[in-house]
Amino acid sequence: MSLAPAPTYRLLAELEAAFDILIERCEELLEAYGESPAEAWAFQADASEAWLRQALLDFWYQDGQDGRATHSHVGLVAADDILMTKAAEVNLAKATFAGLLATIREHHPPLLTEAKAVLPFRHPELHDHLRGSGLARLHLKQCWRAIPVAEAPVARVRLAWYASGRSIKRLTVRDVEQKLLKLDSDAPHVRIQLRKLAGLPSNEPLAQVQTQAPLMRANLFYCEPLQDGRTRRAMNVALPLFVPAPRGRLPDHNLPPSAPPTTRTRARRSDERLEDTPFLPSLRVYRYRSA
Repeated sequence: MSLAPAPTYRLLAELEAAFDILIERCEELLEAYGESPAEAWAFQADASEAWLRQALLDFWYQDGQDGRATHSHVGLVAADDILMTKAAEVNLAKATFAGLLATIREHHPPLLTEAKAVLPFRHPELHDHLRGSGLARLHLKQCWRAIPVAEAPVARVRLAWYASGRSIKRLTVRDVEQKLLKLDSDAPHVRIQLRKLAGLPSNEPLAQVQTQAPLMRANLFYCEPLQDGRTRRAMNVALPLFVPAPRGRLPDHNLPPSAPPTTRTRARRSDERLEDTPFLPSLRVYRYRSA
C-alpha cells in the first residue's frame, strides 16, 4: 500500500491530533460542569450533564439529515471562572480544527473524504451506532462551531426564533450562465431562462438567494456597559450559551415558543434591494431593483 505524499500525510496527522485535543477539551469541560454548582437551563430538556455531553459531542449526521443542516442544542449555563476557562479552551481547540480543515479544503480537497472516514474510528465510543453499521458520517461543521460565550455578566437574556434569515451571493451574468448550463440545457424551462439571461447587459449584477433554516437568537443585556459602551448584544445560539456568573445564578430569561413561526414575523425592509420574484427560479436568482 502506497503512502500519501508527506505534506498530505502530515496534514491528516495534524487534523487527527487536533480532533483528539478537541475531544479532550470537551471532556474536561464536562467534568468541570459535573463538579460545578452552577445553574443551567435547557430548551425542552433537563439541563443535566448528559444533555451538555450530547450538545458538545454531537458530531454526527443523523439518518436523513440534510447535509447543510445542523442540530441545535439551546440552553444557558451560569458559568464560574473555571467553566468559562474550559469553554474558552474548547473554542480554541475548535478554531484550530477549523483552521486545519480550511487548509485541507483549499489545498487538498480529496483529503476531506479520508478525514471523515478516519476520524470517527479514533473515538468510536462517541457514536452510538458506529459498531456494526459501517462508517459513521462525521458532520464537520458541528465539530468546529463555537460555543457561544458572553464576554461579561448578563442581567437578562431574551430568546426568540429567527425564521427570516437568508444568504445572498452576488453573481455575474457569466456566473449564472455557467450554473444554468450545468442543468439540463435541453429542458424547456432551462432554455427559457437562458434566453431571459441573454437579454441582460453582461455587467448587470445578480443575486442568488438561499433561505436559511430557522434558528434561535439570544439578545443579551449586560449588567454593566462594556468598555466600548455597548449595553446589549445579539447572537445565534445553536449550542448552550455560557454566561459569566461568579455566584452561579442564571440571569433572567424567557421561554421561547416550542417551534419557529410558520410565517414571516419581521417586517420587510423598505429599502429591500432585490425584486420580489426570482428572475431565474431554477437557481433562485434575483435582479436588483433599479435605482
